[in-house]
Amino acid sequence: MLRSIDELIGYKIEASDGDVGKVSDFLLDDELWLVRYLVAATGNWLVGRQVLISPAAFYGKPRWESEKFPLILTRRMVEESPDIREDEPVSRQKESEIVAYYHWPAYWYPVMYRRSDVDAGQKKEEEESGDSHLRSVREVEGYHIEARDGSIGHVEDFIIDDDRWEIMYLVVDTKNWLPGRRVLVSRLWIDE
Repeated sequence: MLRSIDELIGYKIEASDGDVGKVSDFLLDDELWLVRYLVAATGNWLVGRQVLISPAAFYGKPRWESEKFPLILTRRMVEESPDIREDEPVSRQKESEIVAYYHWPAYWYPVMYRRSDVDAGQKKEEEESGDSHLRSVREVEGYHIEARDGSIGHVEDFIIDDDRWEIMYLVVDTKNWLPGRRVLVSRLWIDE
């Protein structure tokens, strides 16, 4: 089913032994158009931490009616997981630390070299730089969309397929200063 990312912000995160936080953001892969992680705000507002949770850790489907993401992880596992800094990008090194902590398979190995338009030099450069192509949904919202003949608006939301956690559409507000129409733009129409 198709879902709005903005509507999922604030959903509770339910570990196998109780609630552990709320969704504060999502990280998307800007090359493959997949949601790689949800950002969990754990604890209370004074001592809370930001941690990443992969959709691979979901226990079945999210509970849409009660707005919860059930996990196969315990509260302790989430609370002791490597945290992220909200003001810094997530590096491949940080992802490796998280993958090692949870014993998840590293998603970037089987897909990193599948793209036919990436040559060997670019592959090596990406590996060395640690660029994981992860972007915060909250950061990307507000980006301006340029058509061949000029600006058409800005990104307001993303529509995902909740089975594959794949971004299907960008919701674009067609007015940058005054409220305008909201239109769907297929991710297939995005060049860069």
